[in-house]
Amino acid sequence: MTSLKPDHVDGLAVYRGPAESDHPTVVLVHGSMDRAAAFRKAARLVRDLDITLYDRRGYGRSVHAGTVDTIEGLVDDVLTVVGDRPSVVIGHSLGGVIALSAAQRAPRRVLAVGAFEAPMAWRPWWPRTSAGGAAREAADSEGPEAAAEQFMRRLVGDARWEDLPEGTRRDRRSEGRALLADLKAMQSGPVPFDGSRIAVPVVAGYGTATSERHRRAAGELAADVATGELITIEGAPHNAHYTHPADFAEFIRRVVGQVPE
Repeated sequence: MTSLKPDHVDGLAVYRGPAESDHPTVVLVHGSMDRAAAFRKAARLVRDLDITLYDRRGYGRSVHAGTVDTIEGLVDDVLTVVGDRPSVVIGHSLGGVIALSAAQRAPRRVLAVGAFEAPMAWRPWWPRTSAGGAAREAADSEGPEAAAEQFMRRLVGDARWEDLPEGTRRDRRSEGRALLADLKAMQSGPVPFDGSRIAVPVVAGYGTATSERHRRAAGELAADVATGELITIEGAPHNAHYTHPADFAEFIRRVVGQVPE
């Protein structure tokens, strides 16, 4: 799907699937230091659904569209992509926070939410020693490109980072400003959402090979939302949409199945 030439909507690179489906449109939202292409394998397994992907500002083919450093601005962008078509919104990591915040703001436009390992950095138990914290330290001493590299090294490991082609590493470093904007959005302003105020169905998910903080956040999210449900992907790390695409495709189907008929 992401091999298609994107439409550009308010500077965002948006990829819309060709499917004509009886189901609502599904908008997938990526997290920090990621891009629409990471959902490609999973999207291919749900070709019968109407899937829309987009590169968030500062990432992928939206790298020149500036950055957004507030949750409100990130929600503005996803609702721009949704447009006037009520949709299911499914997000990974920070993308999950964006999806949940959009549902709280616009429940008539967001029919259901899938949030896979959405962080809860505002909760008192959330550790300060996450990849985001390491990235901020690198930014303070060496700048945005170093922040992006440090974040990626924490995410994929030093060996995997060193194996990437130099052009790919250069592209990822160039997304450092977007990463720092994401971190600011998460750590400033009001709490992004209140699960008890979300009226649409929510499916929270995590992988069993992920960190304790992500497992706890997913569990608390499912408990906070009146219509919340918790599912797990066996053996999956944080980036399950990339490493376990078939399981993530089933996660997508599970969320779509929660939309009231």
